[in-house]
Amino acid sequence: YIAQFTNLPFRTAENKFEALAAHDAIVESHGALKQIAVSLMKIANDIRMLASGPRSGIGEIHIPDNEPGSSIMPGKVNPTQNEAVTMVAAQVMGNDVAISIGGSNGHYELNVFKPVMAANFLQSARLIGDSCVSFNDHCAIGIEPNYDGIKKHLENSLMLVTALNPHIGYENAAKIAKKALKENKSLREAAVELELLTNEQFDQWVRPEDMIGSLR
Repeated sequence: YIAQFTNLPFRTAENKFEALAAHDAIVESHGALKQIAVSLMKIANDIRMLASGPRSGIGEIHIPDNEPGSSIMPGKVNPTQNEAVTMVAAQVMGNDVAISIGGSNGHYELNVFKPVMAANFLQSARLIGDSCVSFNDHCAIGIEPNYDGIKKHLENSLMLVTALNPHIGYENAAKIAKKALKENKSLREAAVELELLTNEQFDQWVRPEDMIGSLR
């Protein structure tokens, strides 16, 4: 009757005793929603940190100014969409705990915790769906790279010394990195001053685009 009324493929459980005593399918399927929440939490936090600044943060991307201004700092741009997604993720993770507890409380032939499990499951699905749409419409599609900031960080990164390992060895590469850090110099300046390579060799060996693997 329910299948006919809703036009959805409802069907009776093959083992009705198991279906009454345990709700493992709900626990398992909500685990997939929790995994989405875990990924969303990371994505939102990564974007928030990459957009931090404008002068004392990482600032490698710009996010839309949805709510410019702040009660404590005029002109501040708050990452509200990122914050909303992280709160949704936290709620979904909490819902997963409630569903897990509900699923574990099937005593003998009956589990009476399906209402709380279903309520939390439906809330998680709705929150994830709504937050993803909102995040896309009000943040993701408006993200722009800060090329100047990216270039500055790339050129000042001591990580690039890794490219010199095959050519001058680990110990010499480490000397260059330590000198550059201690004296607040570029890797190029430190390498040339240590007479471990020339400017031409630095240009030939230190190529960031060659360090990220094939783009094809």
